[in-house]
Amino acid sequence: MTGSYGNILRVNLSEGSTSALRIGEDEAKKYLGGAGLATRILWDETKSDTQPLSPESPLIFMTGPLTGTAVPSSSRHIVAGISPLTGILGQAHSGGKWADEFRRTGWDGIIIKGKAPRPAYLWLHDGKAEIRDASHLWGKDTYEVDELLKKETDDKACVATIGVAGERLVRISCIINDGKEGRAAARCGLGALMGSKRLKAIVVRGTLPVRIYGEEALAENIARVYSLNPSTPKNDQNMVEREIGAFKTILKKGGAPIRNWQQGTFEAGQAIPEKLRDTVSHYCRRCPYSCSESKSTGQGERYMVYEHWAPLGTNCLIDNVEALQKAYVLCNRYGLDCISTGGVIAFAMECYEKGLLPRKNVRDTALSWGSSDGMLEMVRQIGEREGLGELLGDGVRQAAERIGGIAHEYAIHVKGLELPAHDPRAANGLAIAYATGSLGATHTEATHSFLLEGYVHLEDGARLQALIEDIGYSRQMDRFETVGKGELISKLQDLGNRLNSLGVCCFLLSKGRVTSSQFLEILNNVTGWGLSSSEYMKAGERISNLRRMFNVRRGISRKDDTLPARILTRKREDGGAADNLPHLGLMLNEYYRYRGWSEEGIPTRDKLIELGLGEILFT
Repeated sequence: MTGSYGNILRVNLSEGSTSALRIGEDEAKKYLGGAGLATRILWDETKSDTQPLSPESPLIFMTGPLTGTAVPSSSRHIVAGISPLTGILGQAHSGGKWADEFRRTGWDGIIIKGKAPRPAYLWLHDGKAEIRDASHLWGKDTYEVDELLKKETDDKACVATIGVAGERLVRISCIINDGKEGRAAARCGLGALMGSKRLKAIVVRGTLPVRIYGEEALAENIARVYSLNPSTPKNDQNMVEREIGAFKTILKKGGAPIRNWQQGTFEAGQAIPEKLRDTVSHYCRRCPYSCSESKSTGQGERYMVYEHWAPLGTNCLIDNVEALQKAYVLCNRYGLDCISTGGVIAFAMECYEKGLLPRKNVRDTALSWGSSDGMLEMVRQIGEREGLGELLGDGVRQAAERIGGIAHEYAIHVKGLELPAHDPRAANGLAIAYATGSLGATHTEATHSFLLEGYVHLEDGARLQALIEDIGYSRQMDRFETVGKGELISKLQDLGNRLNSLGVCCFLLSKGRVTSSQFLEILNNVTGWGLSSSEYMKAGERISNLRRMFNVRRGISRKDDTLPARILTRKREDGGAADNLPHLGLMLNEYYRYRGWSEEGIPTRDKLIELGLGEILFT
């Protein structure tokens, strides 16, 4: 096939064996690749009662048909499995270099099962796969492992690895690739799934080409993208200024989490993004932008991003930039999801304040609001799974259950996944996106809701209008509107599924000048599939429904499509969204109607058959 090798590597760590799973073109077209294909494989390889950390629970790495090509922003991969944190669908995304390098080893993805008898790592290079001993790497952090494995394999190799947190099965642990650049497949605790298999790392080095169907047409399209999105130092600096402005706008509009989601303002937080001006640009491979996600310090370590400084900063009332950067590096070294880490620490601070944690076991300063030293110590304890970190490392839902009393009132999560760094009281579309998210509360499933609700400003009016029309709308909606948000989020979730399956970054749509329909043209250039616009759109909807059915099989229904009581019922009384509370019930009814789901939130038989998913009714 063009655009695909049609090969997925199977690894059985218990047996120490590898084999290949062949994927036909019809299956590839149906799910596009990436997130879609990984979800289908996960459906086929698990049952309703498969335990997340059992040897038979698969860990899946997957790329898309555009990964490994010259297409801009295409060096992305997803990691999927049953989430150790939530017990439902788990998926995390990462950029950097690893995906591009992996794709050229000759595989489209990896399915890993079993449990190695001793720590192991995978070494993949140009069609060859080796399972190697990693006993000497166990206990080392992600930066150390990256350096050591390049020396053992190839200095041009790329490494994806867990840190100590993943080894110790911390359920908010993640998988870090590209060493100090700190690219993270962060959400859902999939680092613990990798650790449960005693798999320390996957090292990749590839030189094999991805076959292209229409090379000349593709080259013309790529040239057009770069002409509209030139990479220059001036553009990088303009990007920095826009990102600083966006961060401040989020604070002004009441979108940042503050004091465990209790307050609407934190004036000291305005100073945090200013430090972006002192950073150094670097890039994901194939990307023309050095966005706020792609900055580093003078020491070469990745600089913290908004999804770090808000959960660990504003949400804990901390504005110490140096301490926040130290915490970010600690999270990357340990292999921790910084969103969930900030969520559990803010939760612990409130529990301590309300007298739910024994004071004799916690130093007074450790869990005081605004304590930088205390926050750093909690990150260390979570990473080591010691002290209070043993409790917090399992996430706020399980921590609240163990603490008891009214601790669940302070546990801010959806389906067990801590809320990301944007308050849904500042934009009603976020509320329905979080509530219906297939992973729980994530800010990436409903791609571009920030822009289409006016929550984040896009200066280029023509670009914004093109994006709005690309989704099928005539105007930008107001962030406090309710009617129409269920349909909007449905369409944006389908769009997110398509992009995450192609293996491209959503920023090229929001920050650049590329439309979703242009990505379809590029997809057809690469694969020769000749997908029509309707077939392409249908693929996104198909993936949304399959993801929902995976969770339905694991017990999810309308009862779980909700938000914490604090978000639904408590006004913050200050800030840019002081009085807004999302009307979730109204939006949820609209969402289900538009989706063609039952009142219980379950895809109907007719809808599944319409989408070519009738066979899953019987499995």
